[in-house]
Amino acid sequence: MSNPEIGKTVACGPVETNYHDVGEGRPVLLLHGSGPGVSAWANWRLTLQALRDDFRLLAPDLAGFGYTRTPPDMVHTRQSWLDQIIAFMDAVGVEKASVVGNSFGGSMALALAIHHPDRVENLVLMGSVGVPFELTAGLDAVWGYEPSPDAMRAIMKIFAYDQSLVGDALVQMRYEASVRPGIQEAYSKMFPAPRQRWVEAMSHPEEQIRSIRQPTLLVHGRDDLVIPLSTSMTMLNWIEDSQLHVFGRCGHWTQIEHGEEFCRLVRDFLRARGGR
Repeated sequence: MSNPEIGKTVACGPVETNYHDVGEGRPVLLLHGSGPGVSAWANWRLTLQALRDDFRLLAPDLAGFGYTRTPPDMVHTRQSWLDQIIAFMDAVGVEKASVVGNSFGGSMALALAIHHPDRVENLVLMGSVGVPFELTAGLDAVWGYEPSPDAMRAIMKIFAYDQSLVGDALVQMRYEASVRPGIQEAYSKMFPAPRQRWVEAMSHPEEQIRSIRQPTLLVHGRDDLVIPLSTSMTMLNWIEDSQLHVFGRCGHWTQIEHGEEFCRLVRDFLRARGGR
């Protein structure tokens, strides 16, 4: 049986990027989070299905994650990921896109809007990193993951408000993804302790975020144990053309725990701002 996490491959400089390209219409770039065993498909599988009739959806595995292949000596930084994203957009023929970023992917969406504003039409930031905050116990656990099924189950429970979502099949799938050759080696080098410094490294100066002019939808789970709601409140204050939707009974998995409502929000927001 084919692996749904594996899509197409395109060269982005030294990075052989695995990505999914579904649907037609105005392009929407989906940038995943940084959890162990994550891939674009694992993060966005419900979104890809729900919005494929409305937009062209492009979901790459960023370097160090999923099935993207990188040189063994590559050092992963915000700049190297941004370089990959720009090269990816060029390679798939997308001059400008609306960008949806989840958590770590939200910081990269912000980086794209700040440093390449001509490439970004609209922004959707979901449980986003990108402004300073005190490292949470949840994020410390996520970035400090050491592979075992029990450790993966604990991480999944941190992500989800609804604990019934953390079933054996999901835990096993994500655990197996986290121990594929080279994956944990790369992951453990990205955010080593002490981890507050990586929160700062993925943050952007206030004046740069205030410079963003793209219409921005902020989405956050009220009960998020990984990225505090205060980050989205800060961005709401700093981004002039922004709005915030908060889901109660929702952790860090808005696109899964409230998938239908999340996709409706994104669809309506992008349509209203010329995203179709």
